[in-house]
Amino acid sequence: MISWKVLTFTQLNTHQLFELMKLRVDVFVVEQTCPYPELDEKDRHSDTRHLLGFTNDKLVAYARLIPAGVSYPGVSIGRVATHADFRGNGAGISLLTEAIKQCENLWPNKDIEIGAQEYLLAFYRKFGFVQTSQMYLEDDIPHVDMKRKAVV
Repeated sequence: MISWKVLTFTQLNTHQLFELMKLRVDVFVVEQTCPYPELDEKDRHSDTRHLLGFTNDKLVAYARLIPAGVSYPGVSIGRVATHADFRGNGAGISLLTEAIKQCENLWPNKDIEIGAQEYLLAFYRKFGFVQTSQMYLEDDIPHVDMKRKAVV
């Protein structure tokens, strides 16, 4: 079972910050062999929320929740990552379910937009996301923009 915390940048303690940075670098830089500036100012935006999922005090899932107008016109979910040891057992489904729930609580009646890796299109479609762009390369990885209409 995953327990969730939703924190602003200033609410993160040093251990939580280290764990989320390590997970993001392990997934996005090391596993995907994609050297790029993983940390950006969106992490410290006053309205950004960091969704952390723990199992037995180990960070196993993470997503960054960004308010409308920062990355996209709508609210955004990004940096979606699950620890390699927890993939294939529903951690990703739990993570996205919780991320959507938190976005709807924080910013009601707002569309949610994402830049999804193309190979995950079917996964995101299961949550109501629809493709809104052609494929583009981001850090040499095929991506598409997707949107989930606000539940009013």
